[in-house]
Amino acid sequence: MRSRPLRRLASSLALAALTAVVVAGCGGGTGETRPAPPPKEFPQAQGKTISQLLHGSGATPSELVIAPASEVFDKGEERYPFGVFTTGLEQVEDVEVALYFAKDGKSKVSGPLPAKLETLQTKPAYRSQNGSGPGEAKSVYVVPKVDFPKNGSYLAIAMIKTKDGKLEASRVPSPVVGRYPRVPKVGERPPKIETLTAADVGNDLEKIDTRVPPDQMHKVNFAEVLGKKPIVLVFATPALCQSRVCGPVVDVAQQVADKYEPKADFIHQEVYVENEKSKGLRPQLKAFHLPTEPWTYLIDANGVVRDRLSGAYGVDELEEAMSTILPG
Repeated sequence: MRSRPLRRLASSLALAALTAVVVAGCGGGTGETRPAPPPKEFPQAQGKTISQLLHGSGATPSELVIAPASEVFDKGEERYPFGVFTTGLEQVEDVEVALYFAKDGKSKVSGPLPAKLETLQTKPAYRSQNGSGPGEAKSVYVVPKVDFPKNGSYLAIAMIKTKDGKLEASRVPSPVVGRYPRVPKVGERPPKIETLTAADVGNDLEKIDTRVPPDQMHKVNFAEVLGKKPIVLVFATPALCQSRVCGPVVDVAQQVADKYEPKADFIHQEVYVENEKSKGLRPQLKAFHLPTEPWTYLIDANGVVRDRLSGAYGVDELEEAMSTILPG
């Protein structure tokens, strides 16, 4: 039976933005990570509904597109990554954004939740042809923690402060919490998958890696080190990625790997059989029930998932996540 293709990373509008970036190219990247602004700089929810917040904030409707970079959310606290694009489908980095969520139109709003801007750029030595080419994402906005108390669909909006001080409001594609219950969660044990190593392919890394040049995260078999050492497992296909963030993510992982090995094993797992989309998904991805990519799992020495990063992230964010699997 042929494997179903990976779902894209967001709703149809967000997908249009993410896909068209490949053609239009990203806007000029600053190359800098910017911390989240204080919540007081945005309209306060104060027990309001989404409609009341929108109508009482004084914000004007925005033409900017908020493109979620993940669609897998579980009940509890979740990371929420997203991109911001113009109607011309150019990536925007010079605005400040806060998100607001509500279970439905009558529920009280949770927010403001200001987002930080995380650069995806690495040191020059770690920039692959995939990660630094035209159309590759240069940054991602991230709200580190969004509390989803229940499963189901949520309403979401963004308040955007433009560089000239104007306040704009934009609707965000509705996240659906609990939609993918089989995707391994924090606190669970992951499937014991076999991952091919450089030795398995006679050091012909192009058989198991579409990065140009191939990375060096193919030294160990996941099944052999699970429960013995901390592991960072990266599911990504730099050359065939649908979201255009896999190249930068693998570059980031390689830079962090060179800093933390041998304290932890870093493993890059490709997505498609024989690196051909027409042949479907590799069994390792199926075992994790992942509907999107890239994904990165941080697993401690006891074989338990301690963190997971869906979509894009930068060096700072991955290094922060390393503290969940390595002793201080």
